[in-house]
Amino acid sequence: MIQRRPHPAAVLALFLTGVCATADAAGVRDSSSLRRQAFELAYNLDHEAAVALLRQATKENPSDASAHRALASVLWLNMLFSRGAVTVDHYLGSFSRTQVELSKPPADLDAEFRRHVTQAIELADARTRSAPGDPQAHYDLGAAVGLQASHIATVEGKMFAGFKAARRAYDEHEKVLELDGSRKDAGLVVGTYRYVVSTLSLPLRMMAYVVGFGGGRERGIATLQQTAAADGEARTDALFALVLIFNRERRYDDALQALQQLRQLYPKNRLVVLEQGSTALRAGRAAQADAVLSEGLTALAREQRPKMPGEEALWRYKRGAARAALNRVEEARADLKAATSPAAQDWVRGRAKVELARLAARTGDTGSARDLALQAQSLCEKGSDPACVSDARNVVRNPGGR
Repeated sequence: MIQRRPHPAAVLALFLTGVCATADAAGVRDSSSLRRQAFELAYNLDHEAAVALLRQATKENPSDASAHRALASVLWLNMLFSRGAVTVDHYLGSFSRTQVELSKPPADLDAEFRRHVTQAIELADARTRSAPGDPQAHYDLGAAVGLQASHIATVEGKMFAGFKAARRAYDEHEKVLELDGSRKDAGLVVGTYRYVVSTLSLPLRMMAYVVGFGGGRERGIATLQQTAAADGEARTDALFALVLIFNRERRYDDALQALQQLRQLYPKNRLVVLEQGSTALRAGRAAQADAVLSEGLTALAREQRPKMPGEEALWRYKRGAARAALNRVEEARADLKAATSPAAQDWVRGRAKVELARLAARTGDTGSARDLALQAQSLCEKGSDPACVSDARNVVRNPGGR
């Protein structure tokens, strides 16, 4: 399992964006059609078209908090995509570090995000003051501040600086459930934060309880499952959240089931296919992983839309690891060498070199195994991948081992 750049709020990175097209606040309905179209595009990785529609929605309905929040959400996802940081691999691990060094996002996207998330919060806050019993107003406010918290964690790299906003999001969505227990969409934030708190170390968990977070691993997962099962717009975000959580919990059958639902819902989202293959690989199902990843690589070769930085290398690393597990040595080596290209992210290059080192050791070439493992260790340290660093060191210490 890859453990890299763990963020206490970043576990929400693909899920608590408020992207879901929930019912509009009273009197603001004109943007709902544009938002529904935009969400469909965004979930299918047509980000530029989604942004264009949402910019139109905010211009035509400047007082609609949902429109501003939706635009900010897709802009935020674009920032993560431009970094290549939208896969499950980036959010596995424990939640412990308080700050990490991250590359700066495109300044124009970041400024536009901040402008619209601030507008969404201000509009929703005003609505909760004028209509304190309106569940939608509290939902809009909680979703907006939750998005702000996730941006602080995943873009700014300040894990605990977003705690105040995160708690406010949690409180607002618990309020939604108090006002209207049928609002399963609010379970997305509440369930995910309950799960996140349950994974913290004891001192951090106690701090979370003190500042007002509720915990409970199974309760959090059950709440998310209810949201995913409901016929509501938060279903997609809940399914993505469960994919990550089930991978963390090593409940791979459940993760694959959620991914299959997402693939049916969004057939143009190739990253769902990548996650299917990656999850099968974590589950030890190398043949299944190879088949899924080969299908995805064929589609990737025809893809005309923007790709993540080093995306093909990531696919090739995953398939190479699957083929290594199947003892298809030459095919594995070809994929893994391709995954070490300069275009690949450091952690991908490092992981690929670990696999190449193991292949060398398997054939008795202990000198090459040690050299590759040393290169892998350096790359994985640069890529903030401690599990990979550990694997590389093990090969360095015992290059003839398996």
